[in-house]
Amino acid sequence: MADFPLSWSIGRRTIDLSGRPCVMGILNVTPDSFSDGNSFFSYEKAVARALEMEAQGADIIDIGGESTRPNAPPVSEQEELNRVIPVVEALAGRLKIPISIDTYKASVAEAALAAGAEIINDISGLTFDSRMAEVVASAGAGLIVMHTRGTPQEMQLNTTYGDIIAEVSAALRSSLKLAEDAGIPAGRIIIDPGVGFGKDMEGNLEIIRRLSEFSELGRPVLLAASRKTFIGKITGKEPAERLFGTAAVVAVAIYNGAALVRVHDVLEMRDVADMAGALYGKRN
Repeated sequence: MADFPLSWSIGRRTIDLSGRPCVMGILNVTPDSFSDGNSFFSYEKAVARALEMEAQGADIIDIGGESTRPNAPPVSEQEELNRVIPVVEALAGRLKIPISIDTYKASVAEAALAAGAEIINDISGLTFDSRMAEVVASAGAGLIVMHTRGTPQEMQLNTTYGDIIAEVSAALRSSLKLAEDAGIPAGRIIIDPGVGFGKDMEGNLEIIRRLSEFSELGRPVLLAASRKTFIGKITGKEPAERLFGTAAVVAVAIYNGAALVRVHDVLEMRDVADMAGALYGKRN
């Protein structure tokens, strides 16, 4: 496993990365996500699912109000706010674990942080909205910067790389510089190579095989591959049936240096992450 900093500062608390790998539970408050669209679209279902994931062993809940699957239509700022803010407000006083918001819109991030979120998960790596870095810096929030190539509508139009690790690393390094220039301390930042975003199947596999090479950027790595298309292409399974394929990816990612994994199936992936971590000597 690659070396990485042993903690992640997210403002009001610090997440320990020295023990077992962290599991981030996905909560899509959308009608059209590729895997679980409409499952938790209602306020009541979303709140109940977040509490369930916490009980199942999630370390973070990541709430998204806009699907970022390939070719997903954009959602207006107001619609995204209407979807996520009531859920954040309801959970902020009930969850013991941090809330993350999966958004690339600074206004949504700002409102979510004011409502009780502590982490911003930006698929654009601070590049889609020029105010995002300032919002994160002002709030003292934790930040996940991800690599993609363009918006969800265009990101799969170019999935060719010369050296995918070098090119993704260079883009992430640029995002880290944007964060630094805005005054966001390095200790608040996690990097995500963006499996499934502007990559084909072979590119995704290459990233997972060579995940340890991202340690050169000096930040902990998040791997978010749960139920994604490349798993379906290999296994022939539909999104909801990709549990075992996802488990294999999670185990290998942790072995190759992932400090955090972002997943739909928290109950099962908690066990996978714990076993993979224990096999490599990472346990609480």
